[in-house]
Amino acid sequence: MNQEETNKTDIRIIYKSEEFEIFYAGLSANVKKKFDYVFNVVQTVYNIPQKFIKKLENTDFYEMRVSIGTNEYRSVLFAIDHDNIIESTRIILLNGFLKKSTKDYKREIDKAENILNKLEL
Repeated sequence: MNQEETNKTDIRIIYKSEEFEIFYAGLSANVKKKFDYVFNVVQTVYNIPQKFIKKLENTDFYEMRVSIGTNEYRSVLFAIDHDNIIESTRIILLNGFLKKSTKDYKREIDKAENILNKLEL
């Protein structure tokens, strides 16, 4: 589990699962740049806009949202130390995917649950 570098202005620490790191490594440079921007927002903005983070209904997970043109990238994340991501100081990105339809969510949430169950938080 890798950790983003932290600054004094950071509100949250972002951890990344190995599965997320593999997903991120496969992205193009311009997509990574947008992800890095969203990481910065999540780390430094207390009230994260729903444009970037949204609770996944009927789960303990949130999705981080990155939009580039018509492509919608999603990352399933978990707030480690609080039920509400706004109050959380530690979050982990579990997995990422390019959203093609809403059918993708069930499979990706199941994958995130498996990753989370393997981790020792």
